[in-house]
Amino acid sequence: MLKHLTQVSDENTAVLADMFKLLGDPSRLKIVMALLDGPVSVGAIAERLKLSPSLVSHHLRLLRAARLADHERRGRQMLYSVHDHHIRCVIEDMVEHVTESGPESGQESAE
Repeated sequence: MLKHLTQVSDENTAVLADMFKLLGDPSRLKIVMALLDGPVSVGAIAERLKLSPSLVSHHLRLLRAARLADHERRGRQMLYSVHDHHIRCVIEDMVEHVTESGPESGQESAE
């Protein structure tokens, strides 16, 4: 299990904050969510999200530098995916969090 969160170094806290800043951009977040489906090309991401391939490539460079995305070459094509299961868990958990029913959505809590 993780060390107590107050024991995370200032350096790691800054790295974590930078990762969340990157994910704070709606286009980059949509790209990361598209990567959850498995290896996908820049062109497929661009078409699916209605973004230009050059913009998708730019965002992917930033996401790769932050170790949020990874790539592999298959023949002449470069395919992208999330870096590891930690990224998948964070995104899936947060999507579940924002889509769950609760008091704010007009439904009573089951507590």
